[in-house]
Amino acid sequence: MGRILDGVRTLACCAGLVMGLAGATGAWAESVTDLAGRQVDIPDSVYRIILGEGRLVYALAPLEKQHLFDRIVGWQGEFRGADTQSYDQYLATFPQAANIALIGKTTADTVSPERVLDLHPDLAILTISGHGPGKSSELVAQLESAHIPVIFVDFRADPLRDTVPSMQILGRVLHREHEADDYVAFYQSHLRRVTERVAAVPQAQRPKVFIEMLAAMRESCCHTAGRGNMGAFIDAAGGQNIAAPLLPGYIGDIDLEKVISADPDIYIADGTKGPKASGPGLRMGAEVTPALARASLEKVMDRPGISTLRAVTGGHAYGLWHSFYDSPYNILAVEVMAKWFHPTLFADVDPDATQRELYTRFLPVSQEGTFWINARP
Repeated sequence: MGRILDGVRTLACCAGLVMGLAGATGAWAESVTDLAGRQVDIPDSVYRIILGEGRLVYALAPLEKQHLFDRIVGWQGEFRGADTQSYDQYLATFPQAANIALIGKTTADTVSPERVLDLHPDLAILTISGHGPGKSSELVAQLESAHIPVIFVDFRADPLRDTVPSMQILGRVLHREHEADDYVAFYQSHLRRVTERVAAVPQAQRPKVFIEMLAAMRESCCHTAGRGNMGAFIDAAGGQNIAAPLLPGYIGDIDLEKVISADPDIYIADGTKGPKASGPGLRMGAEVTPALARASLEKVMDRPGISTLRAVTGGHAYGLWHSFYDSPYNILAVEVMAKWFHPTLFADVDPDATQRELYTRFLPVSQEGTFWINARP
């Protein structure tokens, strides 16, 4: 596939020529069922891709590797805002990322269908849940009217169910089946190691866990995950998510009083602020040192109500990278939670080694930073 793309770049001096070559063949490789249950015909060759969310780059990276930005012609701008450090690190390796057209800002209502159509895509990749255009959006209707295939994947609502099929779907539509199979095998082997051990842990021995998402960044506590999203990681790692029975959806807000009443055994704060960011919140992710991450976690914990939680006073408080909530790298969050919840059972599991394997085998950029931290060294 890399040779095909290199040939196309050599021949195509402009987007119109690429479109002319694709249109002249009229070739369709196969029909794919996407995560929304839609049957979609995909082109035999894909040259120009639109991403409904910029953070879909997390999913494309293990498939495209050094060709990550060869085919992306438009994306939504939330990646560079929500995960500025990762964007900067990718930009350092792939300067062409700065020239990708923005089709919107950070929400679906800012996406312009006209802008997308002007880019002449031959494939659009959207997510079922999140910040980008959904199944009923005007963008989908206009793309389908223009006979441009639209594929839905998802890593956010029910990530442990949807990550594998989403990566398989992307592998097929991008004609990167081998790369997708490799990543899925890696993912499933690490997840299975955790879930098989957790299955033997009685419910009474599973700690009560509270995760505060984007901790301290809102005026009031507490933004969290219910059944799904980060809550699914807690379940898989052998914890009891105190918010699961309190929320109707997979993400929402609960009162601080309910957190205090539940008296969790473990407190997790998540965030994605970088070292140059201002305002309250957890410093976590690329370019963040362990010292900075821990210092910011201490400030997050030192708030009324949170500071008095038994989990905090007892030394069972942790910090986690927020963007695991919408990424196929979520297996790292599952492993590190399992280690926090059941340190003896998972004494031989090394999430740092798993992260190194992921970066070395699958990603074109090896990110330096801190993606989880203990409040106490």
